[in-house]
Amino acid sequence: MSVAKKEYKRVTVKSLIEMKKNGEKISMLTSYDYTMAKIVDGAGTDVILVGDSASNVMAGHETTLPITLDQMIYHASSVVRAVKRALVVVDLPFGSYQSDPKEALRSSIKIMKESGGHAVKLEGGKEVKESVKRILNAGIPVMAHLGLTPQSIYKFGTYTVRAKEEEEASKLKKDALMLEKIGCFALVLEKVPAKLAQEVADSLTIPVIGIGAGSGVDGQVLVTHDMIGMTHEFNPRFLRRYMNLYEDMTNAIGQYCKDVKAVDFPNKDEQY
Repeated sequence: MSVAKKEYKRVTVKSLIEMKKNGEKISMLTSYDYTMAKIVDGAGTDVILVGDSASNVMAGHETTLPITLDQMIYHASSVVRAVKRALVVVDLPFGSYQSDPKEALRSSIKIMKESGGHAVKLEGGKEVKESVKRILNAGIPVMAHLGLTPQSIYKFGTYTVRAKEEEEASKLKKDALMLEKIGCFALVLEKVPAKLAQEVADSLTIPVIGIGAGSGVDGQVLVTHDMIGMTHEFNPRFLRRYMNLYEDMTNAIGQYCKDVKAVDFPNKDEQY
C-alpha cells in the first residue's frame, strides 16, 4: 500500500522516526566519495551511509576490518560536502569502539568534528551497551546494527543468515529493545529471517532498516556499487541490480581504447 510522502528539505533523525510513524518507508544507500554522494543525494535517498564497506568496495580488502578511523573520516568528509538533503551516517570502524567506552566516545567525536557527519553507526548489542551510552550522552546520534555484523566475521566464520535459531533470535530481540531504550534513533538488521525482522520492527518505535531482512521492516539499505551493478561477483539473494554498469563501463572504456588506437579520438570537432 502506498503512503503519501511528506517532502523533507533536510532529513534528520526526527524525520526518520516521523516516517516510521506515518508508515513511509525509508531509503538508504552507501556513498564513499563526493561524486557518488551527489548523485545518490540528488536522486532523493533519505539516508546515506558512509559504510566501512569502503574497505571492500574502495580498497579491495576481503573484509571490513582493515579500514581505519582516519580513512573513514576522509570518505565521510567527501560525502558530506556533496549532500544537501540526506542524513549522513558514518560507520565506526573495527577497533574504534569495542574495547573501551572512552575510546568509543573519542572516535565518535573525531568523526563528527572532522567529517561533519550527522550520526554514527556501530555493530553489536549488549556487549557495546556502555559505549553506546557514552556516545549518546555526548549528544551524538547513534544508529545500531544487529544480525550479521561484518566486523565479527572471524567470530562467525561465515556471512550466512543470522538468528535462525531461537536462542540467537531471542538475544537479538532483547538487544533491539535495549538499544531503543538507551536512545538509539534507528536499527539496521542484516541477513536475518524476514519474520523475525518484522517482529522486531513492530516491537520498536524507532525505524528498523533491513538488508536481507525482508519487506516487513521500515526501510531498506544496499551498497550502491552493488545496486547499480558496478560490482558483478557479489550475488546474494537480497541484492536487486537496477543497472549493469560493470558491463556498460567495460564496453565504453573498451571503445575509447579502440578509438584512441585508431586515431578516431579526438576528431576535428574535439580539438582546438
